[in-house]
Parts: sequence; structure tokens; C-alpha cells
Amino acid sequence: MTESLSIPQARKLVLLSQKVPPVRQAGDATAATRAVIEHLGYIQIDTISVVQRAHHHTLWNRNPRYQATQLDQLLSDKHVFEYWSHAAAYLPMCDFRFSLPRKHALACGHQDHWYDRDEPMMKLVLDRISSEGPLMAKDFEHTGKKMREWQSKPAKRALEYLFMQGDLMIPRRDNFHKVYDLTERVLPEGIDTSMPSPEEYARFLITHYLRANGLAQAAEICYLRKNTRPLVSAALKEMVSNGELLRVRVDGTLYYALSDSLELLSKPLGRSKLKILSPFDNLVIQRKRMKALFGFDYLIECYVPEPNRQYGYFSLPILWDGKLVARMDCKADRKKSLLHIHHLALEPTVRNTDALFTALGRELTSFLKFNGCNRIRLHRTSPMKLKAKLQAVIDEMN
Repeated sequence: MTESLSIPQARKLVLLSQKVPPVRQAGDATAATRAVIEHLGYIQIDTISVVQRAHHHTLWNRNPRYQATQLDQLLSDKHVFEYWSHAAAYLPMCDFRFSLPRKHALACGHQDHWYDRDEPMMKLVLDRISSEGPLMAKDFEHTGKKMREWQSKPAKRALEYLFMQGDLMIPRRDNFHKVYDLTERVLPEGIDTSMPSPEEYARFLITHYLRANGLAQAAEICYLRKNTRPLVSAALKEMVSNGELLRVRVDGTLYYALSDSLELLSKPLGRSKLKILSPFDNLVIQRKRMKALFGFDYLIECYVPEPNRQYGYFSLPILWDGKLVARMDCKADRKKSLLHIHHLALEPTVRNTDALFTALGRELTSFLKFNGCNRIRLHRTSPMKLKAKLQAVIDEMN
């Protein structure tokens, strides 16, 4: 049996599953942050800091009481760990054993690493950390040339290889620089380190993706995960046949969903709440998916030469009324406590700009504080005729 959902229903299911906009939360704020990470399955880490970094931004959008110290605390308490999802990420420690297939594949040479394997250097690095304790890349001297396109020294490459294949973990970062230690000294007592079977791993990928995203195609579940597509496709068929999954058709496209997930559609969605998203937010990271479900054709332009940029260096998607309605290129000048809105560009489908700007003004008040700023300077809007209207909202804030 195949269920049918309209585009608005599919969007609602995705947003409720993503827990954005967030609902009112009770209890400890750090515990709420932990719950977000465990529900979403990962939080992508990114170095760009023109506004608050992506991992903090994504968590703040789902826990309004979020503080950066909470993530540090969760790392210290060994409730989360750093590894690789589709990219560098914080992962729930309760899911640790499902990081082992990738580590094993790298260690055995079944999967390529972006660095060549340097066994003597890896042994040297491992021996030093074993005897001296946690170390950073800068603790290893190197006077020769840096290597290849990554421009990194041999010890740094060895550290990353040992990290990716599971010999080392990252218990913390100092000024955003990775600190490496032996895995056995980082893991909490009693953690399950048994290797999941291929079938178990495939089922884990499916159920956790669908729980966090509402519905999906096989390619989305396997996004940037090498050699998983055949296993996931086989598991999807089996899970449909035994009633664990539903087939769901949206605008002619077939998706999969957990058998009880459509019950979420009976819950309210906070449509009046506006959220300013990170470009690396879990909701928008798969651009093709967002275009299909939300009609939002998004490209982060920090990697595009400046003359060719349409929206700006680091435009942030804006969610409102259950839709992705705009993108806002911002930069926080923390020394001056000033948030620059270099360009706010609305989607052509937006009609009720008064209601949108009212919601944006409310969210900007929180966004300013989150970014360590207290004033806004608006530079440009598209369409240009809307600049005066938005400036009036900002003037009431400043």
C-alpha cells in the first residue's frame, strides 16, 4: 500500500520531524541539547564564523536556551563524540558502535582516505600520545614542506588517519584546534563497541534518518556514505514488506516513512515562528531534497568567486510559515557588537511581507544576542523597494 501526501503535508512532516521551529521545552537546558543531538543523529561542525558557527547555530534553532558551553559539557561528560557523518560532526555517544563500520573499512583499506597511509609516522604519533597523553597537531614539530593540496604536515595527516580509523578520538577542542587522545581513554565505561552486522547497520541508517527527517528516498539516506546503497535498498524492501515502513508518494515521487510517522501530521506546527537557519543545518544540507520538497534552490556562495555571487558570501535560509521564504547574507562584527545584513533576498512567492518582517524582527532580537551583537545595519534587500519597510522594523529594535 502506498500513502499519498500533498507538498504542504510533506513539508509539515519534515519540519515536525526536524523539530524546527522548536516547541516549548521544560527541564534542564543541557539535557534538552543532548536530546536534540540524539534525535537528529548528528550536528555538522564547520569552521566558518562570520556568524555563530554551524554546530552552535543548528542546536540553538532547536533549543532556544542553548549555550555553547552545553556542547563542551556534553563532550566532557561523554554523551557526544566527534567523528564523521556525511561530514565532520558531533554524534550521540549512544550510537558509537555505528561509527565502527567506516572505521573498520578505512583501517582495512576497503575505503580510501584523503591522505596516504604513512605507517612510520602513524606509529610515532600513536606512541607519543600513548606515553604523553592528549596532544594537538602543533605539538609535533615539522620543519620541511607541507604536503600536497591540503598543505598539512605529516603528523597532522597521521593524526587524522588514526582518528578516522578509530585509534584516536577527540575529547575536546582548544580554541577550535583538535586535541587527540587514545580511543580507550576517551570512551565511557560500558559503551557497546561490538561491530554491527551489515544488515543491522543498514537498518540503523534507515530508522534514524526517517525519525529525524520524516520521509526519504534511498539516495538521501545514503547521502555521502560510501558503499551503503545496496544494503540500504535491500533493507528498505524488507522493512516495507514486514510493515515497519510505509511507501509515501509526494507530487509523483516515491519516499519511505516509518509506519507511525504520519501520526505527526495531527500535531500543530508553529508557522508564525520564523527561524534563521545555518547553511549546514540538518534541514537544508541536502540541497536537491530541499528543492524537491520546499521549492528552494539553495547554494552556499562562500566557495563562489565574489563577482559571481547572487545572494552573498554566507546567506542563511529563512524558514517561516512552513516554507523556506528567503535568504539573508549576514556578518557579525563582534568588536563593534554590530550585525550586518548585507543582503536579504525574498523568494518570489512571498506575498505577506508585513507578517514576514514582523516575525523576522522578533527573531532578529534573539539572533543578535546569540551572535554577541546589539545593533543591526541593513545594506540591501531584494526586491529593493522592501528596504524601507524592513529598516523601519530594525529601527524599532536598535
